Amino acid sequence: MNTAFKERLKQLEKAHKNLITRQNEKESLGNGVYERYTFPILTGQHAPLFWRYDLNPDTNPYLMERIGVNAAFNAGAIKLNGKYLLVVRVEGVDRKSFFAVAESPNGVDNFKFWDRPISLPETDEPDVNVYDMRLTQHEDGWIYGLFCTERKDPNAPQGDESAANAQCGIARTKDLVKWERLPDLKTNSPQQRNVVLHPEFVDRKYALYTRPQDSFIEAGTRGGIGWGLVDSMENAVVPEEIIIDEKRYHTVYEVKNGQGPAPLKTEKGWLHMAHGVRNTAAGLRYVLYVFVTDLHDVTKVIHKPAGYFIAPEGEERVGDVSNVVFANGWILDEDGTVFIYYASSDTRMHVATSTIDRLLDYAINTPEDQFRSAASVNQINELIDKNLAYLKEQGKVSEVNV
Repeated sequence: MNTAFKERLKQLEKAHKNLITRQNEKESLGNGVYERYTFPILTGQHAPLFWRYDLNPDTNPYLMERIGVNAAFNAGAIKLNGKYLLVVRVEGVDRKSFFAVAESPNGVDNFKFWDRPISLPETDEPDVNVYDMRLTQHEDGWIYGLFCTERKDPNAPQGDESAANAQCGIARTKDLVKWERLPDLKTNSPQQRNVVLHPEFVDRKYALYTRPQDSFIEAGTRGGIGWGLVDSMENAVVPEEIIIDEKRYHTVYEVKNGQGPAPLKTEKGWLHMAHGVRNTAAGLRYVLYVFVTDLHDVTKVIHKPAGYFIAPEGEERVGDVSNVVFANGWILDEDGTVFIYYASSDTRMHVATSTIDRLLDYAINTPEDQFRSAASVNQINELIDKNLAYLKEQGKVSEVNV
């Protein structure tokens, strides 16, 4: 082995070890709802060296990267055997995405990819691309992974190499190692993305959150977070979708919206996290928002704070698809801690932490959107009046100068 090869390999190994073992830190102050962390938890550079480099000096004397990894983002999440596991969307420089499991002992740092990416079985009509898996540990005993499967649109005009069909792929596993591929979901919608399996049976059926679309990119006349029941996941067919959370003009979810991870069951209802999309002069802007549905009627939204829950900040706003945050994974720990895993700009993974009590307080007590500027001002004035009255009662203000 030549000296230059050995020295370069040593430097690569040191840099990779320093990256994956870097301790993460909570950012100071924050908004009281959650805490962001200083460093991304996963990037393309976290991929193992032996995925990317031929480590044989005879066949790779310059130690070049042979298979590049562009990004690591949009991860499903689950806690198994005391480990925090993410099923990450890893994208190569060839633009093909695949799934890989990254493991952490504490949920906020030291994430390390398992030695091999997931070998996901194909259907009779092979996927061109797969991405954005939502994990659900269902009461039937299986862990289901629902993801987007993309194939070229066979009806695209000649020369159009971007038109695609997006549908919901389904796989299941017991250990995240061996996966059984099931037939794709069938619905009456032309395209489906962001489909999520509810963790419990509803009326002895499997329940799905859907996101119907007219086309690959545009929601069109459809859109919103849908709801449908299926008899079996082995041949999942949704005969009817109803919209339980619709898109709406001049909101953070005016263009389209979709369920994030599977909702968390609490004493006060099902806690949901979703993404909302609006249009700007700089393009589409993706943010996250939360809402709560009734514990016994999951289709009934009972609380929905106005505006976004998490939006891209700082370096999060820059990446392959800028001004985007997206989440399809969170973990509720035994002590009530919630680990919120979100990606920024289709490039990297982050974590924020909160508690189930704080998230419910936020979801229930934050004012809802009244959909008019004047109503927003009224809400601010109501809070001002409440605070001034309290401060006056405490003797901290003598008069109101408003």
